Amino acid sequence: QVQLVESGGGLVQAGGSLRLSCAASGRTFSTYAMGWFRQAPGKEREFVAAINWSSGRTYYADSVKGRFTISRDNAKNTLYLQMNSLKPEDTAVYYCAARRLPLVAAPDGMEYWGKGTLVTVSS
Repeated sequence: QVQLVESGGGLVQAGGSLRLSCAASGRTFSTYAMGWFRQAPGKEREFVAAINWSSGRTYYADSVKGRFTISRDNAKNTLYLQMNSLKPEDTAVYYCAARRLPLVAAPDGMEYWGKGTLVTVSS
């Protein structure tokens, strides 16, 4: 049973930074892709970033490219999302998700989800 537990959300001013973490357990993730999605109030869940756990290749939504960085720590089975230059429009619940390769950068394509962590960016 795959378990994903997010942490690191909170309130930050525009221009600030946060780092989200996702502790993963229940599998060996070498054949998985893992990613971050977000859902703002009244909006659909959207892709933010993803990583091929084995190769380390990364993928980003255009809206966060150059500001967010996804990474993983194989030894700790932990996924990270470093978020810099945050904007009010980044306010959302951020979810960690996983699926067996190949990567599908869409919510419907993911197999496992965490419960989410709230990020609020004030202007």
